[in-house]
Amino acid sequence: MPQLITKPTLIEAAGTPPKRIEEFIGRVNSQTAALSIARMTSPSGWSEPGQTPEFDEYTIVLRGQLRVESKTGVIEVAAGQAIICPRGEWIRYSTPGAEGAEYIAVCLPAFSPGTVHRDA
Repeated sequence: MPQLITKPTLIEAAGTPPKRIEEFIGRVNSQTAALSIARMTSPSGWSEPGQTPEFDEYTIVLRGQLRVESKTGVIEVAAGQAIICPRGEWIRYSTPGAEGAEYIAVCLPAFSPGTVHRDA
């Protein structure tokens, strides 16, 4: 039977200044462990600690620009572009641009605080 998701759950985000995470599908809002889908809205100057997640992350930038750092370099992802970050690779996300960013993140399997492995 189809399951209607009537609204997202707000999830506390890592990093500063705070960003907004609206989980539509995932472990919290729909009790879905297979994957998670969330809308992120991050302000100018936001950054989070690096991480080495146990999930693949697929990101589509809707507005602004997302910076993705890895051990091999830095990629600027603009509105209308997407990026795939494979599990097991160290990455760090930030939005240093003046307008911040709005983007959709899909994690496979679903995001979990226990599997993101943030830097200390």
